[in-house]
Amino acid sequence: MGATNMSYLNPRTVILIGIPGLENVQFWIGFPFFGLCLVALLGNILLLIIIPIERSLHQPMYIFLAVLAATDLGLCVAIAPKMLAIFWFGSCTMAFDACLTQLFFVHALQGMESGILLAMAFDRYVAICDPLRHTSILTPFFVVRVVLMVVIRAAVLVGILPILLKRLQLFHSLAIAHSYCEHMAVVKMADEDVHVNKSYGLFVAFAILGFDMIFVLFSYIMIFQAVFHLSQKEARIKAFNTCTAHIVVFLEFYILAFFSFFSHRFGHVPPYVHILLSTTYLLVPPALNPIVYGVKTKEIRTRVAQVFIPKLDTQQ
Repeated sequence: MGATNMSYLNPRTVILIGIPGLENVQFWIGFPFFGLCLVALLGNILLLIIIPIERSLHQPMYIFLAVLAATDLGLCVAIAPKMLAIFWFGSCTMAFDACLTQLFFVHALQGMESGILLAMAFDRYVAICDPLRHTSILTPFFVVRVVLMVVIRAAVLVGILPILLKRLQLFHSLAIAHSYCEHMAVVKMADEDVHVNKSYGLFVAFAILGFDMIFVLFSYIMIFQAVFHLSQKEARIKAFNTCTAHIVVFLEFYILAFFSFFSHRFGHVPPYVHILLSTTYLLVPPALNPIVYGVKTKEIRTRVAQVFIPKLDTQQ
């Protein structure tokens, strides 16, 4: 690694600051984030155990939920260990290639989560608007193909981000003002033209999050129209209840995602506010999703109760 006019040439390591401005208290900030990670790990592991063994949950909606749980687990594993090492042990140094690897997995898993939410919205749309064709449309082969498309789309689009960063050679700083390797935070270290990096990052965000959000909204507009045209009040309530968990998850994911995205690029919020929000955005959905779906799904509630209160299993 060489330095030229206070710039760094082809750096091998970078330094993650954590939360700029809150270095003195980030040790304590680590505890609520650790709590979120524990809840996320426990909740999503339970989902991945319960869904395969509960025959009544072998439906497209819950297969997508299992994929969502695996994605959420991946996000926690990609972010939490290094972030907590920074907060608690001051382990701020990271290999540049490892940073790019973390960047890829964080953003790719975000993209996969968005795609799975779209797939779940499509499942609800078919189930409510065209229920007689639900099993013929959402076949096991179709579900597998959708999951593969979601994974490939995110991996290919996001995979170009670290490649574009790798071609940069000159950096004005080695310090990343973040608690994990976020794309724009790494781009801001460069001491050369990064218009391509910024433009492509914007394209990826709208090609994945923007595209998915538009079609999820469209799906729910169609769903609400179908629900309100049902003649019986009980049928309307039942149909709406099948969507409430997904609506809650959809809102908390996309609202936090776009607030974080726009505040980083166009907002004037203090850096520590943005970093707290972006980290919360990545860790809250993995912790909240199993709770939301667990509360709204009787089979999941029953199985969870059997895990923690074994007597229920013998009584049934």
